Amino acid sequence: MNLESPKVTVQKSAQDLFDLLTDVKNFEKLMPDNIAKFEVIGEDAFIFGLKGMPEIKLKMKEKVAPNKIVLGAASDKLPFTLVSNIESVSDASSAVQLQFEGEFNPMMAMMIKGPISKFIETLANNMTKL
Repeated sequence: MNLESPKVTVQKSAQDLFDLLTDVKNFEKLMPDNIAKFEVIGEDAFIFGLKGMPEIKLKMKEKVAPNKIVLGAASDKLPFTLVSNIESVSDASSAVQLQFEGEFNPMMAMMIKGPISKFIETLANNMTKL
């Protein structure tokens, strides 16, 4: 299952945005209002939970400065990645798009497609808060 957020322009250089997104503490600012839990559990990992959803542990898997950051599920039960693609627009702005890729059975995919689409759209739209 592959989902993409809308592309969002942020008033930060690609490198500044990359630096902010590689600090997992900053993901708390991106979370939707219905967040039930957010906990940093290391330099490159955090756990978050949304109301009515199981808690998810994300870990930094790959960093390619200043254009790409890959977060992946720390559990093999729900194998997925969340990729931040950053492109420079000017010295003071950049565009970011989130891509969610996961391996789910059709039933699970049907159940989570709506909430995950809304979630990554919220994350992308909240980039301006960083």
